[in-house]
Amino acid sequence: MPRWDPRARDRLRAAALELFVEHGYDNATVTQITERAGLTRRTFSRYFTDKRDVLFAGSEQLPAAMSDAVRRADATLPPFLALLAALVDTGELFVDLVPHAAQRRAVIASSSELRERERTKLAAVAEALAEALRERGATASAATLLAQVGIAVFLAAFERWTDQPEHTDFASRVREAATELAASLAPVAGLATMPEHS
Repeated sequence: MPRWDPRARDRLRAAALELFVEHGYDNATVTQITERAGLTRRTFSRYFTDKRDVLFAGSEQLPAAMSDAVRRADATLPPFLALLAALVDTGELFVDLVPHAAQRRAVIASSSELRERERTKLAAVAEALAEALRERGATASAATLLAQVGIAVFLAAFERWTDQPEHTDFASRVREAATELAASLAPVAGLATMPEHS
């Protein structure tokens, strides 16, 4: 085996996810992960700081990547359409996650520690998106609201895409989720004309 294996990160991630699913996140160890992957602990440390990092490595880049995509969106687009364009634009960032996305979701759902980490990650992305939307002219409250809705659209699109990646691409799933959202909100437009309760 060569001293440097370009597939080492993928092998470690696959081995970790298998063990997390089989034995539970809390019960799997880094030693077991490296043994299953046929690699050393030193190699593990080259890519990940700990076993939790297997699930979240690279996520620290998401806030900047997604907010930068909002800033790059066509200047004529209103804030929410700029946000949707940014989600479509960042789809390539997630291609490597597709093979293990369902396993990752299941592992995170099984652990309160991991669910909290996931919430923290998404909160950081939402704040970065809100800041970029404010720069495009949205009010502070509107930017916060739109960013949260954008995260919901992203999560729905990502789950659908990774469940059936062979059927369509991420961009199509974003458009699908956004269209469903718009359709469900259409009746809300009539609320402004409803009489208030006395």
